[in-house]
Amino acid sequence: MKTFGLWVKRAVLGVIALFVLYQLWLFGHVLWWANANPGMTHFMEIRLAELRQKKPDAELKQQWVSFERISPNLKRAIIASEDARFVDHEGFDWDGMQKAMEKNQQKGRIVAGGSTISQQLAKNLFLSPAKTPWRKAEEAAITLMLENLWSKRRILEVYLNVIEWGDGVFGAEAAARHYYGVSAAQLSPEQAARLAGMVPNPRFYDRNRGAPGLAKKTGIILTRMPSAELP
Repeated sequence: MKTFGLWVKRAVLGVIALFVLYQLWLFGHVLWWANANPGMTHFMEIRLAELRQKKPDAELKQQWVSFERISPNLKRAIIASEDARFVDHEGFDWDGMQKAMEKNQQKGRIVAGGSTISQQLAKNLFLSPAKTPWRKAEEAAITLMLENLWSKRRILEVYLNVIEWGDGVFGAEAAARHYYGVSAAQLSPEQAARLAGMVPNPRFYDRNRGAPGLAKKTGIILTRMPSAELP
């Protein structure tokens, strides 16, 4: 029994050590990416693997652009659509989460999410889309790292360069060229609002660009954009 107890203790310590090492690995990447641009995110790797199951030579469309080379229209549209209190909160919008929960309860299904831009970025950089308690806990930990090690401007810059905007389309520059044939710097208010409206379900809207729901969302985002505060 003593031997068994010793092995259990070692196993528990081993698991704790692996957990700590993983957190340090995450912390190191977040610290490095405060100044260096990320290459391929974990979410991009997942999508690329899916594409290559159908087409072995498939590649993602993505081109990094600096914060200054992204239209203020798109920055405002994304904040207005995804995280109105982005510049004020510390990673979590508790009021937004509560409203999303109430809306989902009223509808009887998930129709709204309360994730902030920082939380979405944490997920895209490191985690899978699976909605498990473990993933949500890791998302929260990474969100805190981002908020404490990066500026709001840097969080928004990276977010706009790595989020999915269509089938194999990632980042503002690739999205602007894919949908409108212009650079991210040239996006008009309406184009930016439409791109922001696609974010919750980009691959669907890539295939269904005339969806009535997208037109409605675009109009709502346009009305909110003037009040969106940029970092």
